[in-house]
Amino acid sequence: MTLEQINAVDISNMRGRIAAFPEQVQEAIRIGNAATISMKTRGIRQIMVSGLGGSAIGGDLLRSYLAPELAIPFLVNRHYTLPRFVGPTTLLIVSSYSGNTEETISAHREALKRRTPVLCITSGGKTASLARRHRSGLISIPGGSPPRAALAYSFFPLLIALSRMGFVHDKDRDLRETLRVLDAQRERFAFPDHPANTALAIARSLQGRLGIVYSSTDHFDAVNTRWRGQIAENGKALCFGHVLPEMNHNELVGWKTLRSQMSEMQVLFLRDRKDHPRVRVRMDITRRLIEQYTPHVTDVWSEGRSLLARMFSLVYLGDWVSFYLAILNREDPTPVAVIDYLKKELAAL
Repeated sequence: MTLEQINAVDISNMRGRIAAFPEQVQEAIRIGNAATISMKTRGIRQIMVSGLGGSAIGGDLLRSYLAPELAIPFLVNRHYTLPRFVGPTTLLIVSSYSGNTEETISAHREALKRRTPVLCITSGGKTASLARRHRSGLISIPGGSPPRAALAYSFFPLLIALSRMGFVHDKDRDLRETLRVLDAQRERFAFPDHPANTALAIARSLQGRLGIVYSSTDHFDAVNTRWRGQIAENGKALCFGHVLPEMNHNELVGWKTLRSQMSEMQVLFLRDRKDHPRVRVRMDITRRLIEQYTPHVTDVWSEGRSLLARMFSLVYLGDWVSFYLAILNREDPTPVAVIDYLKKELAAL
């Protein structure tokens, strides 16, 4: 594979967007530090992010990342409505990259009726208009990209905002390390001829096969979700997954009867050196069991010291995997025609 071959397929330049992710992280950090955060936090008993798709995954990653530190519950809502408990004691973060996601706008309006403290993060649209009209908190981020290619903007400003509001400790050291890890990964993954381009190697293993992604549940469930979403949207390929230890109590039994199909599945274990010790043992045993049905099983390890760096090292690797899979499938990674069609049909009803 050459850059010329890539450019012939990647008409909309997804490669450029993924390659610029470290700079996007830097800009997102600057936005988080510069944003006006004047919301009252006294009496807040839970935090909820409301969003869909690429705007919600930042909330999922925040939930997984901050779970060991946050003293209050953190939830993610992907619906038109809000749970009944959401009200004056909930900090609702409304995340809509475009600002026009209909499910998120519906939940936003419901929150305003309940006098819920709202912090919006958006590039504009109705979400920004509602925030200004009701004098809610507002973090403005740059628009113009597919939401899935703007992950840094949906994660890092919120991380910094929660730190500035006193919910979590300062993350400057972890942010600096994360940027170093991302820079080093880009040097390997952005060029198809690099000898250590594991992203291309994994993409080749997925070509023509159904991908299955397994990970631990504590910090990497959201990373798992990101991999599957990116493989679907960028790679235009189905991919399924589950988390351990839960899958050991149900899904593992399903590896039995569909032998011809299972032999062509590519299983990826997202692994981290600080996974729970018993989960590490479970992964080893599960791997041996699955290898009886498919020879295509790969361990994918995180990089870095801090949890933030390790999580985003796998996120960034997964983005590159999905990109190279699209090229191998002869698909432009950027367009999502079927989603555009669905939105058009919904708007007509």
